[in-house]
Amino acid sequence: MAELVEYVQSELRRLADPEKAPQMAAYLKTDMPFYGVQTPARRALGRDLRKQFPPQSAAEYRSQIEALWQLPHREEKYLAIGVAAAHRDFITFEQIDLYQRLVSEGAWWDLVDAVASGIIGKVVLNERSRMRPLLDEWIDCDDMWLRRTAIICQLEHKDQTDVDMLFDYCRRRSFEKEFFIRKAIGWALRQYARTDPEAVTGFLIEHREQLSGLSFREAAKHLSL
Repeated sequence: MAELVEYVQSELRRLADPEKAPQMAAYLKTDMPFYGVQTPARRALGRDLRKQFPPQSAAEYRSQIEALWQLPHREEKYLAIGVAAAHRDFITFEQIDLYQRLVSEGAWWDLVDAVASGIIGKVVLNERSRMRPLLDEWIDCDDMWLRRTAIICQLEHKDQTDVDMLFDYCRRRSFEKEFFIRKAIGWALRQYARTDPEAVTGFLIEHREQLSGLSFREAAKHLSL
């Protein structure tokens, strides 16, 4: 992993723009340091990284993610998530403890959401019977970011969405005042409305009094309500 880390850090230093770094941190309201590498350059680096250091096993995949995740800069954590998402053959239930760690330690939308929908969502789609008990724990747990993950993990599932689970989770957290939960409910419902607008419309009408104004507005954005 030392070679991987050295490559990533040397390239990020080469691409760094120290003037942009504080602006990026301010935008995300974080004290975590940035190199100041803009998204297009970082994504290009991620593609090069995956070509030069393709993991040969699930253990190596995990080690690469952990090696990058423990580095101090935000861009390094983005690259860790990029590695996690890119190698689909290794995205399995056996890695779920690692993905849960990325959510809990990431603890902010720019890190959590990519893991929730782009990575954990794939595990949910492929291994629903194993994931459902865990998601049922997350939706009621103290970690707000895991609750958010349980709500938005099906964003990319379209007609394979477990609708009963989606609606159940939205109902169960509808009382929350936490902005990121209210936003997640609206986002998840709005996304599924692209697949089944009638079902979401019915849900919104039935639960209008329970849902926050934010959740309702976000969910109904493209519906005739």
